[in-house]
Amino acid sequence: MSSPASSLPTSSSRIAAGGIALAAVGAIAASGKAVIVKLAYRHGVDATTLLALRMLMAFPLFALLAVWSARLAPALSWGDRGRVVWLGFTGYYLSSLLDFQGLQYISVTLERLILYLNPTLVLLISLVLLKKRPGRWQLAALGLSYLGVLLAFGHDLQLEGGSIVLGSALVLGSALSYALYLFGSGQVVARIGAIRLTAYASCVACVLCVLHFALLHPLVALAQAPPPVYWLSLLNATLCTVLPVLAIMLAVKRIGSSLAAQVGMLGPVSTIVMSLWLLDEPMGPWQILGTALVLVGVLLVSRVRG
Repeated sequence: MSSPASSLPTSSSRIAAGGIALAAVGAIAASGKAVIVKLAYRHGVDATTLLALRMLMAFPLFALLAVWSARLAPALSWGDRGRVVWLGFTGYYLSSLLDFQGLQYISVTLERLILYLNPTLVLLISLVLLKKRPGRWQLAALGLSYLGVLLAFGHDLQLEGGSIVLGSALVLGSALSYALYLFGSGQVVARIGAIRLTAYASCVACVLCVLHFALLHPLVALAQAPPPVYWLSLLNATLCTVLPVLAIMLAVKRIGSSLAAQVGMLGPVSTIVMSLWLLDEPMGPWQILGTALVLVGVLLVSRVRG
């Protein structure tokens, strides 16, 4: 019979392995979102329809998560309620809307690389708003990351033309919107809790997405989409929206945010694999090099911030 002391390392190793596995599942699942959106666009639907269906299907799950996370928590102050609405608007509604619109024009690989600039955008926002001087490693990380995106952008621009500029601008706006959410959520997370804040903000975004659709289309139009769109939206809502949120949060709890972020680098790689497999998107050496540079740059940013 083993002693508690001798079993502790094994237990810790299992927790770490489980956390790494959860972070990997979250990263891969989240990266599938763009692929599913691209597949749905082949059925002639627009961005607002896809986004409304995705969030409408995800809403019951986020609502259950909100109820569960709030069962023993105190009621929110009016100030925190306003902050939750703002974070839901920037972090999940506006960023998702711009992302879905941008995917009409650019490849999923370029989209994922632009979105993966989030840590560098948070760093830039903090440098500007907090008036900090960047260090040499920070400047190197920023340079590598944005050079990588420019290489991938140039590759797609040669193949697709001017629409790439519009699509990239929309997705960059999405990344910036989510970076503002990350930058502004620090103190709110400390008061409300990460799971509760995510659930609340996601519920706000679900409502906003459906309202946005209702302003542009009659609500009955949601029932008139082609059947494959419903199945794709259901996959998007569950496997690519709710599952990554839960998996990554559980991973952070087990292995910490720094290691979880490093495992999250599987996201762009899995996006490339899925885009080649399911979408037959062209992949050139400049995109591969650009992906590598973005990954190295984000890794440097994560380590410097850590």
